[in-house]
Amino acid sequence: MQLPAELLKKYNSQAPRYTSYPTVPLWENNLDTSEWSELVKKAFQEFGSEEGISIYIHLPFCESLCTYCGCNKRITKNNGVKDPYIQALLAEWNKYKLIFTGKPKIAGIHLGGGTPTFFEPFYLQHLISSLLDGAEITTNAEFSFEGHPNNTTFEHLKTLHDLGFDRVSYGIQDFDVRVQTAIHRMQPFEKVKHATDSARILGYTSINYDLIYGLPHQTVETMGETFSKVYQLRPDRIAFYSYAHLTSAFPAQKSFEKFLPSDSEKSDLYEFGRSLLLKMGYVEVGMDHFALPNDPLTLAKNNGDLHRNFMGYTTLPSKILIGLGASSISDIYYAYAQNEKHISKYESFVMKDTFAIQKGHFQTKLDIIVREVIQNLICRKLARIPREVSERLSDDQLMTLKDMEKDGLLAINDDEITVSEPGMKVIRNICSQFDLRLAENQSKKVLFSKTI
Repeated sequence: MQLPAELLKKYNSQAPRYTSYPTVPLWENNLDTSEWSELVKKAFQEFGSEEGISIYIHLPFCESLCTYCGCNKRITKNNGVKDPYIQALLAEWNKYKLIFTGKPKIAGIHLGGGTPTFFEPFYLQHLISSLLDGAEITTNAEFSFEGHPNNTTFEHLKTLHDLGFDRVSYGIQDFDVRVQTAIHRMQPFEKVKHATDSARILGYTSINYDLIYGLPHQTVETMGETFSKVYQLRPDRIAFYSYAHLTSAFPAQKSFEKFLPSDSEKSDLYEFGRSLLLKMGYVEVGMDHFALPNDPLTLAKNNGDLHRNFMGYTTLPSKILIGLGASSISDIYYAYAQNEKHISKYESFVMKDTFAIQKGHFQTKLDIIVREVIQNLICRKLARIPREVSERLSDDQLMTLKDMEKDGLLAINDDEITVSEPGMKVIRNICSQFDLRLAENQSKKVLFSKTI
């Protein structure tokens, strides 16, 4: 069901993506490295042996700039950056191993970037094998990586598959040449097909495509052609993201600003793409994410076992996510920490006897309660609102929720909120009404992407 134009205009406002609560710009930065170490130990003792640990590794290097990109990256063709960075990652992991009170159980690993395949296969082999040395791997562990179709070789795929990786995500964005030219990411269909076929030949069980709507020169016609090619390759999962236009943070986006679709055109692109995905047999798992009916993500949604973290939707219930690398974020249930974003500073810190934490946040009891509310809304479309939250909602928040109910976006039943299908289009807006930190910090000029 498509939202009417007046509702699209009404709710197309800035809001967090809620990969965490509180969202990173609203962290209190009230955590030092000694407190972080103690909380890591506490979390490991409580959750590590049962659920295991998930690890995110940020590999920030790219050979060229994709002008739409909002990730933390460094553009270089200098091979000399590779050795020091791998050494720093392993030094950081060894610091965590010294804190753990037992052998770590690894439930998941994800290599993100940047471009992880900027590193030759032997670098990745050394990194992962060293990281797994002295660790256990859980029975249903998920190892995944982000690959650029232009430089993900068969050897990359084989090396990582031999190490236990069975999931790969390719950043496609769009197949139209004019769009690719504008965003400086040229990748022919043939290369994407080769990378996809190679992964399947080797036995990868899950292939994801990232697609973006709202890019320069996109039209309903060009999107139809892109999705026709996607249908030929039929990936297991598709992340269909809204382009985030934030030129103050990413000036390269100004190069194509005048070619962007209008808000109403962007909404049409989403609705058209979504309808095509549903016709192609994909299930809408949640905000931005689609998967085939037999995919574990779909099954988790159906069973109410879906989770969300800094990497998006996941089936992993782990309460411990350790982020390694420059700008990486760790979530240990009781606290968050983000590493230094500047690569040389990050390397300098971790090669000494300290972590490279740039900012952190200690979770209050109320933070943990609100986080669960937002998780349930995003992952299950249903949440009970505890009194600790409802009694703190402002008159404006309560009025907005009633307004949303009138607009057919949600239903309020005593202390429960149920999100409708149209409401999932503006789920970030809905979640923001329970974001007590956001309400407290309205005077801060925090920049978020628009919700539609």
